[in-house]
Amino acid sequence: MSNAATPTDQTGAGTVSASGNIASYIDHTLLKPEASEAEILKVCAEAAEYHFKSVCVNPLWVKTVKTALKRSGVLTCSVIGFPMGATPSDVKAFEARGAVLDGADEIDMVINIAAARAGDKGALVDDISAVADAVHAGGAILKVIIETALLSDDQKVLACQASVEAGADFVKTSTGFNGGGATAEDIALMRRTVGPDLGVKASGGVRSLADAQAMIAAGATRIGASSGIAIVKGEQGSSSY
Repeated sequence: MSNAATPTDQTGAGTVSASGNIASYIDHTLLKPEASEAEILKVCAEAAEYHFKSVCVNPLWVKTVKTALKRSGVLTCSVIGFPMGATPSDVKAFEARGAVLDGADEIDMVINIAAARAGDKGALVDDISAVADAVHAGGAILKVIIETALLSDDQKVLACQASVEAGADFVKTSTGFNGGGATAEDIALMRRTVGPDLGVKASGGVRSLADAQAMIAAGATRIGASSGIAIVKGEQGSSSY
């Protein structure tokens, strides 16, 4: 577990009630490869206005986001090995280290999905540990994307167990780019597997307040969404990520 100073709703289940401020759960997300600087800055302004937990962007934009969010209280989050997870662990660690140096408070990495499907727990632990070491050395926290849409339940459990063993701070359902997304059933399975102390992030397809509340009720402590404003307003968001 990281020694980084983190808010009380950062990890374990049940630390914030589902009736509380839903915005404090949300990583306001813009991961489209074609996103412009103007779009990134717009997302930052929205996050500051609505008091979202973080803004989550590709590594290219970390410095821009960190500067834009200065004194806002909103964290800067970036993704690593995204969206396929199919890069060597040392490359993921290098990428993560750079993002943290650029100002990322949180890192969401994609696992070696092939290793999870092959049941190779050792390879998963090695992959996650390499990134966890780099992230924690910089005082940031690590969320591990297991890509639930591509895994069986047994493989999801294995990936969550490997995340715990490797010292991750969160497990996360999905990238939103590989088909499928978060389900309450997957969140409940992940929560049972990791126990009460790790964070569980629901991401991919969470587009309404009802969606978000269902994920929180199932055990999620963070929501990744590009529809954050629609969620807090009780409206229906779009499928854009």
